[in-house]
Amino acid sequence: MKKHILLLFLFVVFLACKETKKESSDTTNVAEEIKKPDVKLYTFNGGTVMANNLELFSQDTTYQGQSKEFADPFYVISHPKGNLMWDAGLPEMLVGLPEPFTDPSGSFTVSRSDSVANQLKLIGMHIEDIKYIALSHSHFDHTGHANTFKKSTWLVQEIEYDSIISTTSQKTNTDNYNAIKELKNIKKLNGDFDVFGDGSVIIKSMPGHTPGHQVLYVDLAEHGPLLLSGDLYHLYENREHKRVPVFNFDVDQTLKSMNVFEAFAKESNAKVYLQHQKEDFNTMPKAPKYLN
Repeated sequence: MKKHILLLFLFVVFLACKETKKESSDTTNVAEEIKKPDVKLYTFNGGTVMANNLELFSQDTTYQGQSKEFADPFYVISHPKGNLMWDAGLPEMLVGLPEPFTDPSGSFTVSRSDSVANQLKLIGMHIEDIKYIALSHSHFDHTGHANTFKKSTWLVQEIEYDSIISTTSQKTNTDNYNAIKELKNIKKLNGDFDVFGDGSVIIKSMPGHTPGHQVLYVDLAEHGPLLLSGDLYHLYENREHKRVPVFNFDVDQTLKSMNVFEAFAKESNAKVYLQHQKEDFNTMPKAPKYLN
């Protein structure tokens, strides 16, 4: 009798192991089927900004008497469902100028060496290949060549759009308005937006620097997840100490966005890139000409 019970027990264990193996195999097959989309990111040179008065980048006198050279990149995210351009560098009118341009206040000296059309050729693309354009915000160093993409869909927070096209803005921030006024295919956002619907490229609403400031999450096929900071942070020190520029639209909103951003970066295990930091620009994936 005991022998029969033992055989029955071994038989049940055998079936259980077999079923577990089958379930494990099924799980593996499902995992293989749910592969990451082939998302690539290319970083381009949208110019250089010399902040002659770095004190503008903090509410206190931390940076008094200092200056710093900022990178000013723009990016192309290539996805099987289309291409997204993130930010648009400095105005292309700077290309070909014999000397860098300094604004009337003397706060910034800017230059740009190449056009968007020329740089897109490096990855075999043309203006017409960009399905979406999204700007982290509507300041002059991020809207440069935006009007070139008239056929692309502009992904913009509704509050940012309303702010930049307002009658007041057209009068007081004429250059900012003129930089985007030819974009007519517009998708207004109210919060986070999954660009391609699969979680690989997500615009995250992070207001404060401007009313509708946003950052970009990208999950790259080869490099994993990363976050492009827009102008939530300009400097490593500003991120570490939560320093807010004097020209931000809303300080409290900025600080809240910083907290949300850091929580999301930790949750998603994303590597953070500060767009204006030259060190980060130098380590980003680039078109062949710009590879180190």
